[in-house]
Amino acid sequence: MRHNFKVTMLAGLLIGIGACAATPEPQETPPPIIVESQAEPEIVRPPVQPAPVIQQPVGPTPGSIADFRENVGERVFFDLNQWRLDLVDQSILQRQAAWLQSYPQTRILVAGNCDERGTREYNLALGERRANIVKEYLVDIGIDPSRIETVSYGKERPIDGRSNEAGWQMNRNGFTQIIYGAPRG
Repeated sequence: MRHNFKVTMLAGLLIGIGACAATPEPQETPPPIIVESQAEPEIVRPPVQPAPVIQQPVGPTPGSIADFRENVGERVFFDLNQWRLDLVDQSILQRQAAWLQSYPQTRILVAGNCDERGTREYNLALGERRANIVKEYLVDIGIDPSRIETVSYGKERPIDGRSNEAGWQMNRNGFTQIIYGAPRG
């Protein structure tokens, strides 16, 4: 009997091992339950990206009259009864020439001005020499002379109305004015 018991146990063990090794039969999964709802479907929106920040340039528009005036300088100043350019004047004219080379379509008018002292004729002649020395300097450092006009206003267009040394010093100048080719700004 013991033998039968051992055989039966062995057979049960083998069946158990065989059952574990066999792949189970696939079971049917029940179909999903669909629940109809009266609620609105949820709309998923992409995250809102902030608008890019555009840096606005500070200062005048490059190439404009304001750019020339603020960043280059439009006047050189002369001593009493003189039309000689000092180092400060030459530096300003070098900046003017560099600017003019950057904007080759631009044309200028150089006006020679004087203070109120002296005769009208004397100041017109002195103003002409002042305008011409500015033009000559610009031409000597590379600006086409056809882009430069000159005029003498003598003492007729003062920028400072004071009748003292400070006012007279301001009125003795060579004024470079853009007359063509620069945007307003």
